[in-house]
Amino acid sequence: MTTDQAGHAPSRMSWLKSSYSGTSGGDCVEVATASATVHVRDSKNRALPSISVGAEQWAAFVGFAADQ
Repeated sequence: MTTDQAGHAPSRMSWLKSSYSGTSGGDCVEVATASATVHVRDSKNRALPSISVGAEQWAAFVGFAADQ
């Protein structure tokens, strides 16, 4: 896992907001995919660095979270 400095994530990425993020605030997460990497950021404060993980690690995380 790596942390991207603010502004260094490719600006052409298509960010998707979590379907669990409501319109009334709260915890909001966005993800964007790039070849073999998944980028994760806080949609409420996009100036913060994003986190980058490998596609395999992301799939493992999503599988684990789905089982909870």
